[in-house]
Amino acid sequence: MKEVNRANGVAAEAVILVGVILPDHQSSEPPLSELAGLAETAGANAVGRIVQRRDAPDRATYLGRGKVEELCQLIATRGADVIFFDNDLSPAQTRNLEKATGVKVLDRTEVILDIFARRAQTHEAHLAVELAQLEYSLPRLKRMWTHLSRMKMGVGMRGPGEKQLETDRRLVERRISDLRAQLKAIERRKERQVESRRDLMTVSLVGYTNAGKSTLLNKVTGAEVLTADKLFATLDTRTRRWQLPSWGPVLLSDTVGFIRDLPHQLIASFKATLEETRQADLLLHIADASNPAALDQIRSVYHVLEELGIEEKDTLLVLNKVDRIQESGIVEAIQNRYPHALTISAHSGEGLSRLATAVSEALSRHFLDVDIETTVGNGRLLAYLAAKGEILSRRYHDDRVIVHCRIPKKYLGRLPGSDAEVSTHVQGGNGRMLEGAGDTHPVDIQSSMDDVV
Repeated sequence: MKEVNRANGVAAEAVILVGVILPDHQSSEPPLSELAGLAETAGANAVGRIVQRRDAPDRATYLGRGKVEELCQLIATRGADVIFFDNDLSPAQTRNLEKATGVKVLDRTEVILDIFARRAQTHEAHLAVELAQLEYSLPRLKRMWTHLSRMKMGVGMRGPGEKQLETDRRLVERRISDLRAQLKAIERRKERQVESRRDLMTVSLVGYTNAGKSTLLNKVTGAEVLTADKLFATLDTRTRRWQLPSWGPVLLSDTVGFIRDLPHQLIASFKATLEETRQADLLLHIADASNPAALDQIRSVYHVLEELGIEEKDTLLVLNKVDRIQESGIVEAIQNRYPHALTISAHSGEGLSRLATAVSEALSRHFLDVDIETTVGNGRLLAYLAAKGEILSRRYHDDRVIVHCRIPKKYLGRLPGSDAEVSTHVQGGNGRMLEGAGDTHPVDIQSSMDDVV
């Protein structure tokens, strides 16, 4: 008897979980444990598992012939409706497996895409998921259509006589182009929104799915963002104001969680959603320290950050859920690899004051003490320094003024100096001279001025 999905009252599909472990497999978690979590999140009921270790996938069916026969028997005895593969299959492998087993076959990417489609709430997320699904399905259209005969000719049916597959492919390509254009417009709008908030420093939460990012956001900002002990509970970016002691307000953003082998289509499609992360002054990498595969998950997140081109951004590793650790030595093993990692519990509040202090110190590294000399009448520059930084002192000499201020590095691009040469004397935020400081040189922040002055 099939289980009923409590969310919608519909009978849950019975699935067989299948995984092939190859020599380069590095995960320390039990085989298929993450796939089981994906199946549960997708609303399916796992009724059986098959794992095979191979030196290389079978070209035709990924599994070996004997395992395919075992899979067919398991489907018959358990009454399974669908197969979830923990690997990514080629269109031919999927087609061959469906023909051999008589049931639907979904690989890892398709399962993740289905979950994203279920979780999407905003218009932007729906567009991103649809684009990812279409880009994934485009090379697989042949498997989805069996009616490859030419269109019938006659009254009202006259046409080029194309195959239905060719027509479908053109429709999909046209829709992909349209979705990309819409998401590009959203991305430009998102960039302007992020830029408009540059008066405040920004911190972005990143990490493996279900690591506790939304719980942390709620805890430190008082927000009421949805939290759930499920994979991909959050797909849309949420930004809230975080009041840091001895610092002031910053903007804290929560966004979609990452996962091992996150489909490339999703990374590209969610570029606009991840704009907050790309533009952030600091990343908080939240990891679930209670998960036995925490080190693997941390590596997976860094790999995704590399794909996004932001792996060099300042990052604090935060080990969450320390109150749920059951195996001793897990945190020590992680800190041996990442000695500066912080330990917290977003649920109980443990370590949050240390986290706030660490974030304040990290953000302080983004500031510079600068001496800027200009004419007394350069009101545009003086107003900009007062708006974007903290003016510490002014020294006047004839019609010149030397302004000593503390200002974020990101605003030191092009200083306007139409009436006189603008020179700077740069010091670090802690008062020490920066490397190369002492030389007087022009600093250009005109691009930053355009949006504010």
